[in-house]
Amino acid sequence: MLIVPNALVGPALRLIRANRAFVSEAGARRRIRERALRPVPYGPPATLRPDVRVDVERFGDWPVYTVSPTKRAATGGVVYAHGGGWVGEIAPQHWVLAATIAAETGATVTLPIYPLVPYGTAAEARMGMVELVRRSLDRHGPTVLAGDSAGGQIALSAALRLRDDGIVLPMTTLLSPALDLTWSNPRIPLVQPSDPWLATPGGRVFAEHWRGDLDLRDPAVSPLVGELAGLGPITLLSGTRDVLNPDAELLVERARAAGVPLDFHEGVGQFHVWALLPTRSGKAATQTIVRSIARGLR
Repeated sequence: MLIVPNALVGPALRLIRANRAFVSEAGARRRIRERALRPVPYGPPATLRPDVRVDVERFGDWPVYTVSPTKRAATGGVVYAHGGGWVGEIAPQHWVLAATIAAETGATVTLPIYPLVPYGTAAEARMGMVELVRRSLDRHGPTVLAGDSAGGQIALSAALRLRDDGIVLPMTTLLSPALDLTWSNPRIPLVQPSDPWLATPGGRVFAEHWRGDLDLRDPAVSPLVGELAGLGPITLLSGTRDVLNPDAELLVERARAAGVPLDFHEGVGQFHVWALLPTRSGKAATQTIVRSIARGLR
């Protein structure tokens, strides 16, 4: 398996202009229009690791995939919300992570293809995730929530709603989550020069679409502002070269003040969603995610 040196990641991201949808409002609007006119495929890669099976069904209007282990008894469930800035479709890296989780924990991983901007909204995504967790509990037993980036926002907002409904999850695992869609943390501009991936101008455009009819400070949109007390344990991964890192550090403070167990893995010098990158540190972060989920399913 190809391993990319960490030192090459930043220059490569800048070379391919990975942040072009985020560095300006115009770039974000172009990305929304592109995705509306030319939706990208969302199905699994032609090959995944041989010890998992992929199935698909309809859940209301959503295609929903499950990735299940084939060489060990399936036990427990994971409902995973993929990232992509609320406008980007599930990527091959998400499929690889889901397959790794299924094979190494024995859980059945549910991957919803939720509606994206300009059609999807935070409220719809949260309710869909809540119902998928309920279904996973019925089908697979103990279930955890997980998500990266935009999917982390969806996952944590769904965990808050489930808590309100009397369902406390044994684990919520978040990789580089978006937590406050106001983008108002005063430390974001300090981190911005080191982040080759995300930026505030486009992020605010995507957030305005994603919020739908809700206020940006509604916990369904910005879960960082919600009441955290009563949540189950959280595992949080966040890199210091990520403009979402300042809000991750706030989540650590607020969760601990609310008595919520939180295991924080701060990747010094790491980028946004670095567990999805083909680097040694990315592989190590993937194993942190796997261990977190396995711990929640014990």
